Amino acid sequence: MTDAEALGLPSGAFAKGDGTADLDFYAPARLVTHIDEEAIRALAAFYASQLYAGDRVLDLMSSWVSHLPDDLAVEVVGHGMNAEELAANPRLQRWFVQDLNLDTRLPEPDQSLDAVLVCVGVQYLQHPLAVFREIKRLLVPGGRAIASFSNRCFPTKAVAIWRALDMNGQAALIRLYLDRAGFQDVEAHLLADGAAGDPLVAVVGRA
Repeated sequence: MTDAEALGLPSGAFAKGDGTADLDFYAPARLVTHIDEEAIRALAAFYASQLYAGDRVLDLMSSWVSHLPDDLAVEVVGHGMNAEELAANPRLQRWFVQDLNLDTRLPEPDQSLDAVLVCVGVQYLQHPLAVFREIKRLLVPGGRAIASFSNRCFPTKAVAIWRALDMNGQAALIRLYLDRAGFQDVEAHLLADGAAGDPLVAVVGRA
């Protein structure tokens, strides 16, 4: 059964406009931020409310910055699509490159993490249910999955269902991913309303 079938979505829900290899698309390093400064501050403050000193964290679909509070001492493993970007991220103790649209299996042990962060990347997942089930496998009981998003993306690489929805619909879509993957207490949080910059929403579920 495909992810679209399991989620009750149309068969083309996870099609992309650009079908070329994702690793080729992300090969040039992009040392830029994908949300503005106000949204970054809001996300850092939210992470401070959700994470604890000493937590073991996977920053999934990461880049050269993780938006974690500077004074929060956590152990961070990074995943992404560009080695140069990940190597430039000072918050990562270690990192790996992997195309989750080709291989959804994450190379970390069962129940080895306290939190998994997915910052402005969920719109690119073509097998989101499989990925969120992997995230749940990695989390300790009570561990948190935190998926945040704004209204920006690379449109040719975002999946069709994402592009068809407004931000309320996108939040509901992530809730669906988390619910069907077996997460509990799934809630959406408005972190920035967009009045003075980028809007930002985080959806959180507990393993």
